[in-house]
Amino acid sequence: MKNKTELVMKIEKQSALARTAIVTMTTLAKSGHPGGSMSCIDITLCLYNTMNVDPKNPWKADRDMFVVSNGHISPAIYSSLAAADFVKLDDVISEFRLAESIFEGHVEPDVPGIEWASGNLGQGLSAACGFALAARVNNIDKQVYVIMGDGEQQKGQISEARRFAKKYNLNNITCFIDYNQLQICGDISHVMPQEIVANYKSDGWEVIEINGHDISEILDAIEKAKTINAPVMVLAHTTMGKGVSFMENKEKYHGSTLPKEDCLKAIQELGVDFDFAIYENLRKEKIESGKRSVYPKENTKDLCLQKSTAITYDKATDNRSAWGNALAKLAENNLDSKTKIAVFDCDLMGSVKTDGFYKVMPDNFFQSGIMEHHTAVCAAAMSKMGIQTFFADFGVFGIDETYNQHRLSDINQTNLKIINTHVGLDVGEDGKTHQCIDYVGLMRNLYHFKTIVPADPNQTDSAVRYAAMHQGNIVMSMGRSKLDIITKENGETYFDEKYTYEYGKADKLRNGNAGAMLVMGTVTNNALKVVEKLAAEGYQLELWNVSSPLKADENMLKSISKQPFVITYEDHNVNTGLGSIIADQLMSRGLFTRLYKFGVEDYACSGSATDVYKHCHLDQESVYARTKEILANNNK
Repeated sequence: MKNKTELVMKIEKQSALARTAIVTMTTLAKSGHPGGSMSCIDITLCLYNTMNVDPKNPWKADRDMFVVSNGHISPAIYSSLAAADFVKLDDVISEFRLAESIFEGHVEPDVPGIEWASGNLGQGLSAACGFALAARVNNIDKQVYVIMGDGEQQKGQISEARRFAKKYNLNNITCFIDYNQLQICGDISHVMPQEIVANYKSDGWEVIEINGHDISEILDAIEKAKTINAPVMVLAHTTMGKGVSFMENKEKYHGSTLPKEDCLKAIQELGVDFDFAIYENLRKEKIESGKRSVYPKENTKDLCLQKSTAITYDKATDNRSAWGNALAKLAENNLDSKTKIAVFDCDLMGSVKTDGFYKVMPDNFFQSGIMEHHTAVCAAAMSKMGIQTFFADFGVFGIDETYNQHRLSDINQTNLKIINTHVGLDVGEDGKTHQCIDYVGLMRNLYHFKTIVPADPNQTDSAVRYAAMHQGNIVMSMGRSKLDIITKENGETYFDEKYTYEYGKADKLRNGNAGAMLVMGTVTNNALKVVEKLAAEGYQLELWNVSSPLKADENMLKSISKQPFVITYEDHNVNTGLGSIIADQLMSRGLFTRLYKFGVEDYACSGSATDVYKHCHLDQESVYARTKEILANNNK
């Protein structure tokens, strides 16, 4: 390392100023986490002084990347970014945790230099794996760093990420653990004993132990890690509240700030020429004016995939096979495309039908084993790097079990395509623990996810091609069983080769004026047969297939509001699915009609799919009888 002595002196000077900034910004904000920020600041400054990054071009493709897993150390990160000229220190100190400022309480990617919003502990190493793997897929040489807390090592997802990193030999990952041995409730050995070094070594990682406040040792560790052909963990022995005597080794300061008088004492002890009053007044000015600092944001990467031709089915098959076939065809058509495609699987390749893709692009298929939490984050992080990434799983694992991970992906504005098979009651014999009947209700909570629930194999094929060509997070959910092809009244295929999936557009399958039925997913065939049977008896029901339940179709809503009643039919929790969404959509527009919700009213039993639907009164005959009763009452 050239001019190491000068670099050490430079970082030591930055460190004193950064610690002063940390105590000042947290005191002014009256909230924050100064203790851990002061224990790790020497590490973060060393990284930003040695990484291949450019503050004038924060998102250059070959940049080294730094993932902050314990996002509450944001004061340290923002101070380090200011030292590296990504942001202005005046803005950081005066706007920390101020409403509508980008300098939030936990790190957010709106700040140049921040790669991943975090704070939900245990997810950062998984994100780092996604970035490191993306560099390999994109054939870019880069280092990926991640910092974590020591108490955070208690999280199970970290062990998942360790195994994954070793399996794929992600030797461009270096992880720093801020080993100050204190967490909110005290010493980590008392809160939850753990063998951090042994755990990493047992999973095949190389471990380096250093004094986390010795700049020279930190710099040496960074350089040594680059020479090791394995993922590396650097255990940095640090001191909570380092630099201010009355804060050191006190867990109180993990999440407690200093009152003004103590902050002034701390500033004096740190020995930096620094005027607290200037920043106190600057914060008041920003509060009164409402003005906040503005910095450039990363531009969304355009997808450059080649379109694949439609596959049209003329006989019954399952939607999951149609998804798998569409994915394999997409891979075949994009072997040489600028945009890469990647698929993540959790030990379910044959069931979720990703085996076809594996045959075409084995190097871009990543088998994670039974590690859904890690996989959800790793795949999402990769999707931010210009790679069209799919994560396929059963609904209860891919949505229910990993909801928190997807929530963070939503905040991080990823481009993940989550394909869930085996949703609804169609899982049958696997029973209530595996019958994912809440996937729409859960994803409805995430503001930027799209949800697609295709009705048959042909619509599935078109929807997969839509998802592959569009930016943003998308969930596509489907059952397990074979489904008949949806047809028009004349018997022709409804979703034929001329059909193009359009998100937010409902499909009118049948006309009628005796009432309306809205249906999504697996039970669409049942609804069609019920409507046809009623039509033969003289009751013409308007039937709509709603494949994107979270987005309102204005034409459909206006049409059904003119009907004497509307029935929503779904094998989803009746309280949170299509019926409740339609009720909201109608009422918010001042539209009214009588609404009946047919859905799952309690956890179901184990048995064949046919028997389970019958048990829940959602089979064809039960829906026919319930609809006939509504028609009879309506005609009284």
